[in-house]
Amino acid sequence: MTEFDATTPAITQAMIDAYDEYTHLTLDRRRFMDHLTRLAGSGAAAAAIVPLLAANSAQAAIVAEGDPRVKGEDITYPGSGGEMKGYLVRPANPAGKLGTVIVVHENRGLNPHIRDVARRVALEGFIALAPDFLSPLGGTPDDEDKARDMFGKLDAARTAANAVATVAFLKADKEGNGKVGAIGFCWGGGTVNTLAVNAPDLAASVAYYGMQPKAADVSKIKAALLLHYAGLDDRTNAGIDAFKKELDAAHVEYSVYVYEGANHAFNNDTSAARYDKAAADLAWGRTIAFLKQKLA
Repeated sequence: MTEFDATTPAITQAMIDAYDEYTHLTLDRRRFMDHLTRLAGSGAAAAAIVPLLAANSAQAAIVAEGDPRVKGEDITYPGSGGEMKGYLVRPANPAGKLGTVIVVHENRGLNPHIRDVARRVALEGFIALAPDFLSPLGGTPDDEDKARDMFGKLDAARTAANAVATVAFLKADKEGNGKVGAIGFCWGGGTVNTLAVNAPDLAASVAYYGMQPKAADVSKIKAALLLHYAGLDDRTNAGIDAFKKELDAAHVEYSVYVYEGANHAFNNDTSAARYDKAAADLAWGRTIAFLKQKLA
């Protein structure tokens, strides 16, 4: 788990769970702050704890935006019935044609953290595209609370169709080798699971603590799956056993890892309270090895 110094406000699992409820639209901000105030003992303590629970966009990137080893640019490309925005990153000096990877954001949209993740993927030798799935609503706003609220207004069918269109866009990339994978976190984890159902030409899918697809749809999956779950994420983990049963019945290739003691969003290094470096590093190593194997 993340370590804090003696001046850091005490953060309990109940506080992390309450924030998880808030981020997944089951609590509005006022109810969340009321609940957090009761848990923290005062409004002042709650106010001090919120920044530690939330993501901090000022957190230094692991791969800086100007890193000369990669080339990133904001692009637009054809979605399903409309234009999609995205952040496309390539290695600066590619050795031949490369596998391509869709990087799907959490329910805060295409923010600096996900752009950083896309650069990390590109640094591993892939062409990475991080779509902005809020594009149909105008794109990701700077205010992450506004972004959170926008997710409730997305049309699920159109989101899935935009994800499939992203696969088609990357398959046609002249510097790509025609193989497309996807990696998603939180909301994005559920989105890449849905993408695997809807895109038979998707080669590999990595879902970090993502909600599982409907049981009746699992047999449609052709991609190999790598599924990462946080040990303390009871809400998402409730569907693991049923998902595994359906995957086995459909003879889908998959691996499941549960990181004990880790919280939902353990990979997000901009969230001090939930980030778990040991779990994140282990999952990332497994992710890159999997993608290199499946997209070669």
